[in-house]
Amino acid sequence: MTTKTDPVALMRASFDAAVQAADPRAILGPHLPAAPAGRVVVVGAGKAAASMAVAVERAWPDVAMDGIVITRYAHGLPTRRIRVVEAGHPVPDESGEAAAREVLQRAQRLDAGDLLLVLVSGGGSSLLNLPVPAVPMADMKAMTRQLLASGAPIEQMNVVRKHLSQVAGGRLAAEAAGRGARVLALIVSDVTGDAPSDIASGPCAPDPSTYADAQDVLRRWGVEPPASVADWLARGTRGEIAETPKAGNPLFAAVDNRVIATAHGSLEAAAAVFRAAGVTPVILGDTVTGEAREVAKVYAALVREIRAHATPFRPPVALISGGECTVTLPAGAGGRGGRCTEFLLSLAVELDGMPNVCALAADTDGIDGSESNAGAWLDPATMSRACARGVAGRLALETHDAYGFFAAAGCLVETGPTRTNVNDYRAILIGG
Repeated sequence: MTTKTDPVALMRASFDAAVQAADPRAILGPHLPAAPAGRVVVVGAGKAAASMAVAVERAWPDVAMDGIVITRYAHGLPTRRIRVVEAGHPVPDESGEAAAREVLQRAQRLDAGDLLLVLVSGGGSSLLNLPVPAVPMADMKAMTRQLLASGAPIEQMNVVRKHLSQVAGGRLAAEAAGRGARVLALIVSDVTGDAPSDIASGPCAPDPSTYADAQDVLRRWGVEPPASVADWLARGTRGEIAETPKAGNPLFAAVDNRVIATAHGSLEAAAAVFRAAGVTPVILGDTVTGEAREVAKVYAALVREIRAHATPFRPPVALISGGECTVTLPAGAGGRGGRCTEFLLSLAVELDGMPNVCALAADTDGIDGSESNAGAWLDPATMSRACARGVAGRLALETHDAYGFFAAAGCLVETGPTRTNVNDYRAILIGG
């Protein structure tokens, strides 16, 4: 890294490269099969649903197809043959419920030889949310809010949602395949491990979890479900309700789940940006999880070791990682921000203006938690700038107001909706 390199601009360029590597409009086309001759129905859900639909229409300009995809509010794009519906995320709503019902109905009207193309991306668990008739949407909303506040990992949240859904946990693919249709799911992964059964609650993948597992998740994370949810899961555990379809079910012989974008692919793209600038990139993994503020403490210890002893990595070096941390809110707590800004605020407090260290943390979907920013960045002067504006870092961390802290410091990363999602991106740049 030369003395003329702007570290903040370099980190931002690395984040932009990570997002671009997962943009469906750039990468989806080659994953489609040859243009089919028969009937094609396109459905899907997630933060990338609109951009995936655009990519399909561009790749298959002459294919007779129609369909519907569901994305988050303000994440839509204009399309010609595939209708885009906007709905609630991270808490589901009636708009998503109505659209999910139409998705299921379209799958139920397929015939032998038809193709159901399913576009799956992060956020689909909330957006493609069609509860079983016994669970009202109001109860699904209440349970989701509790799960979000509990700090439960997304994979465990999805275990519960699969067992309350008419389409998740492989049920959507089973409906189509049961009528003789072929199913191809193209997937943009936002979960650690990239398992199709975890992404958007796996509408086209066999589900390894059970009703008993769902009950265990609620107990483990202290969630008191509404009576309708508790009753449905109890009935399932007793065997009164059919389980989600499992591996080995012959219906999945006609189903193909293809993961086309991952967090690790985006980290590789970001690494190339640092490498080109003369900075050694070190990928610490795309499966980093845990409480955001605690993960930051571990990273801060590594930074201190590198600064003091040039080990285990010699500066200039960029430590980059992906995954999904969590933020557990105490009962009655408010706060502004999300897991990326909370991670970065904790890191700022730990490093306390350490020279030659900058960092950026942002969500690749362009929205971090409760506000409209993707995340934030910090440099050695960030703490003092925020303090000069009356915002103390430690107090902001205690009150979960990471957004307020970085807004005061002038360090927000704002992109608007990126219309993709491969989870969080973190970069710590340590100069020589």
